[in-house]
Amino acid sequence: MFIDYLTLMLVNMAAGLLVLAWFFLRVFGGPNEKSWASAFAMTGLVALVGGFYMTLTWPITQFFDGHGEYNMRWANAAYGETSVLLGILFLGAALSVSRGWSLLPVTIYAFLAGAVAVYLGVCIYLLNLSKEPPLTAVGFVLTGLAGPLSLAIVLAPARKLLRWLTAACLVGACAIWLLTACLGYWGHLGMLSRVLK
Repeated sequence: MFIDYLTLMLVNMAAGLLVLAWFFLRVFGGPNEKSWASAFAMTGLVALVGGFYMTLTWPITQFFDGHGEYNMRWANAAYGETSVLLGILFLGAALSVSRGWSLLPVTIYAFLAGAVAVYLGVCIYLLNLSKEPPLTAVGFVLTGLAGPLSLAIVLAPARKLLRWLTAACLVGACAIWLLTACLGYWGHLGMLSRVLK
C-alpha cells in the first residue's frame, strides 16, 4: 500500500494562498513588506521540493475507495508541475520582498504560470479527471486567476477593488485545497487504520 504526500502539498498551497491574500489586502506597498518574506519562502520551499519530487518520480498511480478504482496518474503532472511553478514563484517573491525589489518580474512569471493552471482546470473538468472534477477544476482556475490578477495589482496598486477580487480568488482556492487535503487525510488515515489492525 502506498499513500502519497499530495495532502502535504495541498495544505502548503492553501497556507501560501492565504498568506498571499493577506499580503495583497493589508501589506503590499506598506512599510512592513519585508517581514513577510519568510512566509513566502516557507511556502516556496515545500512546494518546490514536493513538486520536483512528484514530477520526477510520478508516485501516484491509482486511488481506491469503497466503490472502485480511479486512475490518478494525471495528478503527478497536474499537481507536481504546478507545484514547482508555485514554489519558484513564492521563492522569487520572498527574495524580492526581502530585498525591497519590484514584484513586477515575479508577477509576469505568475501571469503565465497562472494561465497554465487555468488551462489545467479546464482540462480536468472536460476530461472528467479526479474524484470531484468540478471542485478540482474550480480550485485550479481560482488559483490560476491569481497570477494575472497579481500582475494587475503590481501595475495598478491603488485599485482596492482589484486587491479584494484577487484576495477573494485566493481565499476561495485556499478553501477548496484545504477541503481536498482534509478529505485526503481522512482517506489516508482510514487506509492506515485498516492495515494496522
